[in-house]
Amino acid sequence: MRLRDVIGISTRIQARLSWAMEVLLVGILLIGLYRGGPGVVVNTLIALAVTQLPPLLERDYEIPMDPALTLWITTAVFLHALGTLGLPWSDLSFYQSIWWWDHLTHGLSASVVAAVGYATARSFDEHADGVVLPPKFMFVFILLFVLAFGVLWEVLEFLLTEVTAAFGIGTFLTQYGLEDTMLDLVFDSVGAVLVATWGTAHLNDMFGALDERIEEWLATRNE
Repeated sequence: MRLRDVIGISTRIQARLSWAMEVLLVGILLIGLYRGGPGVVVNTLIALAVTQLPPLLERDYEIPMDPALTLWITTAVFLHALGTLGLPWSDLSFYQSIWWWDHLTHGLSASVVAAVGYATARSFDEHADGVVLPPKFMFVFILLFVLAFGVLWEVLEFLLTEVTAAFGIGTFLTQYGLEDTMLDLVFDSVGAVLVATWGTAHLNDMFGALDERIEEWLATRNE
């Protein structure tokens, strides 16, 4: 069963939803520029860049990206960018006014990071001499990979918050204290566990194509 079957909507609707969110991201970027909010602008530009990765991988590297997988990635970055904006009549972002928004975006983002970690681990398992990752260990690896990335992200949030405060400029990322950091890591773990438990089966098509590209590259290198 593929991810598209789990979501239960047609590939055309999935593609249209991804496209609609990309258009809305452009709108969020324009609003951020109009308001002069560096956090909205920077986070939206990053989100727009991430949404271009699936078509790039398909076009240049012939790695099949299931429309549902593209929708999954696009939704994660769209909700993060939207969270930095908030409602037009409010000075508070969704991260500040909706208590569960941060948990939702961290869980989704962590699931995308988990997918990247899975593909990376499978590549090493298949092609690196002396590296063997049993299926049971793959679960542990994905969880640790996401937690390590989550800790790195929290450190980056802290450093950016301190640096931007020191220079008196608007912050791009905001940290709200130790409790917020711990909850972020908890929901990072939730996203990782979901992918490690059920998601890896839906990434096999992408990994199969990635594996072929690596084999071709190794063959060319050894000629």
